[in-house]
Amino acid sequence: MFVTEGMRGRGGAPLLVAAAEEAARALGARRIVLDTRSDLVEARALYARLGYTETEPHNSEPYAEHWFAKRLA
Repeated sequence: MFVTEGMRGRGGAPLLVAAAEEAARALGARRIVLDTRSDLVEARALYARLGYTETEPHNSEPYAEHWFAKRLA
């Protein structure tokens, strides 16, 4: 997910995450996972605030340094 600099801080990122979660639920997913880089401190804080917990790596992407998961109701 990416929000352009001029749009940051306006509540768009949580809406994008919520839309992704809803789409995953609609497809029958019970869990959603994501990854991010260490320098994206704001993204890591956002994911934690939205209920994601840091997990063991689930991929070997070169820019993935933190991995998160969340159970979907």
